Amino acid sequence: MTARPAAARVLERAVAAAPGAHRCLVMGVLNVTPDSFSDGGRYLTVDAAVEHGLRLVREGADLVDVGGESTRPGADRTPAAEERARVLPVVRELAAAGVAVSIDTMRATVAEAAVDAGAVLVNDVSGGLADPDMARCVADLGTPYIAMHWRAHSARMREHSRYRDVVADVVAELRCRVHALVAEGLRPDRLIVDPGLGFAKTAAQSWQLVRRLDEVFALERHVLVGASRKSFLTTVAPGSTADAAAREAATTAVTAAVAARGAFAVRVHDVPASVVAARVGDLLRPVPVGLAHQVH
Repeated sequence: MTARPAAARVLERAVAAAPGAHRCLVMGVLNVTPDSFSDGGRYLTVDAAVEHGLRLVREGADLVDVGGESTRPGADRTPAAEERARVLPVVRELAAAGVAVSIDTMRATVAEAAVDAGAVLVNDVSGGLADPDMARCVADLGTPYIAMHWRAHSARMREHSRYRDVVADVVAELRCRVHALVAEGLRPDRLIVDPGLGFAKTAAQSWQLVRRLDEVFALERHVLVGASRKSFLTTVAPGSTADAAAREAATTAVTAAVAARGAFAVRVHDVPASVVAARVGDLLRPVPVGLAHQVH
C-alpha cells in the first residue's frame, strides 16, 4: 500500500500544474472486455487483468485506465451490472498494489463504485452526456474528470461525423460541456478535455484535430489525447487495417507530436514506446519540462 500515495501524487501534481507545464503523463489501456477493437478478450479474468495492469506500470505508465465497456465503432452497450462486475475487482486489486487507476466509464454508478474501490480519476468518453447523473456524481467524488468530445454511442456514432469545421465545432462543443459540468458543481481545475479522435470523426477529421491541437488548448484546460491503434492511423500505416498492433509506429509518432504541444496525457496500449516518445515530446516543447520532473 505504500506506493499508492506516490502514484496518486504524480496525477495530483499534473492536474495542479498549468496546462503544458507538467510532463506528459502516459495512461496505459486495460480493457476487461471481450470485444474491444484492439485487445478484447485478452484480460477477461481478474488475475490476467491485474497482471497486465502491473506490467503497464513496470513499463512506465503513470495511470492504468480500466474499462469494462467497449466503445469501438458499432459496439452495443454493456449492461451496467456486467460492467461493474468486470471492472471493480480489477480496480480494487490494482489500487491495493499502489497503482493510480483511472476508471473508463460513462455510468455514474460505475464511477462511484470504482472510486470507492480505489480509482483516482474518472475518464468518461461521453463527457457526461450519456448519464445525466455523472456530473453531480463526480462533483461529489472530487476526483479529476476527463470529458471527451462525444456525439452518440458507438452503434450510431458514424452517423454524426458532419461538421462545418471539425476543429472549431469540437472546441465549441467541448466548451459547452465544460460550462455545463462546472454548472453542475465540478471544479474547473479538475476538468480535463479530450478531443475524441475517431469518435464520430473520419480519418481526415481526426488528423485535422491532431494538426490543429493548439485550438483545443485554447480552452485553457489540460488535454488528453487518445490516438492509440485507432483506424485513422491506417492512412499513414499502409497494410495495417486488420492489424491494430501494426499501427504502433504511427501511435508513437502522434504521442511525440502531442507531448511536444503540451498534452496532459496520452492514452496508449504500448506503454514503453510512448513513454520514450512522450519524453522526447516534452523536451521539444517551446519551454521544455525539466528533466528532474520526469523521474517517477
